[in-house]
Amino acid sequence: MAVRGKSSKAKVDSTKEFFDALKLMEEERGIPREFIAEKIADAITVAARKDYGGEDIVSCVIDTEKEIFSVTARKTVVDEVMDPYTEISKEDAVKIDPNAVTNGFVDIRLDPKKFGRVVAQNSKNNFRQGVREAERGQVLAEFQSHNRELVTAVVQRIDPKTGNAVLTIGHNEATLPKAEQVPDEVLTEGEHIKVYVVDVKETDRGARIMLSRTHPGLVKRLFETEVPEIFDGTIEIKAVSRQAGSRTKIAVWSQNPDIDPVGACIGPRGARVNQIVEELAGEKIDIVKYSDDPKAFVAEALSPAKVVSVEIESEEPKVCKASVPEAQLSLAIGNKGQNVRLAAKLTGWKIDIHPESGFFGE
Repeated sequence: MAVRGKSSKAKVDSTKEFFDALKLMEEERGIPREFIAEKIADAITVAARKDYGGEDIVSCVIDTEKEIFSVTARKTVVDEVMDPYTEISKEDAVKIDPNAVTNGFVDIRLDPKKFGRVVAQNSKNNFRQGVREAERGQVLAEFQSHNRELVTAVVQRIDPKTGNAVLTIGHNEATLPKAEQVPDEVLTEGEHIKVYVVDVKETDRGARIMLSRTHPGLVKRLFETEVPEIFDGTIEIKAVSRQAGSRTKIAVWSQNPDIDPVGACIGPRGARVNQIVEELAGEKIDIVKYSDDPKAFVAEALSPAKVVSVEIESEEPKVCKASVPEAQLSLAIGNKGQNVRLAAKLTGWKIDIHPESGFFGE
């Protein structure tokens, strides 16, 4: 009796340790213990069946709520055993279940420790595969919840050959390609940066995360963060065009005539927009008022240049001519055509810049 008592206590302790380990793994890796338990049960079931000639008679139940862990083999009760893998004599069956009858079934409790080294190894391999799948699924789920959103990341390291930055986001790692980094921006290990999740795709090798510091969506989300009126929908961002590291144009609008959308985005003494400029390492930002009138919108989009007039030359394709004072001509066009190019992208119109006099060089 004493020996059985010790064995029973050891079994209880072992079961408790098992479920404690599941809880710990859930806390450390963020994988739900129910998922881990399911993978362990599947692995043990597959491995144990090999000890029973591959017959589909073994089942494993792991209940994380009630902390029940059992492995059983269901055998058919027969008068004469022909297949020891799937059958049990009635004489032995009634020792397990006094109500056992011929052609009925009994569930025999199995001890996982008795499966043997090969079975244990197979269980371990299947479990590891299950955990890897769970971790990949966890990464996919986490990033999918942030798709098209702004996230804070920590720079872990920079690849000296490619320039790609390995970032830590939450408990996961992702890569910011060199092509998606702001030109001339120098990232340092340990630095906290904002990145935009462009897309999340599931592949055979796990989640494929596309991150960017150059995407216009980054600027849009930064404005949503800094300007409460944008976040609550009072002000709407209609369009964004960007040359990362140099200049961004953003068109804003409000249905409420008492709201100044441009002023709200700039903030008191420029506080709101300055926060965004600082995050973008000094990138210039032109905030313009959106209009349904293409002439007015194009004139606004060419800011900081002052536009005298805008003429629509073609609706399809969209082509217009903007006239500006001669002194404003270079400002309207911008360095290497940057200002007019960003204005065209913002409005969707091809913009031809002309001096007010109608003659270049006069």
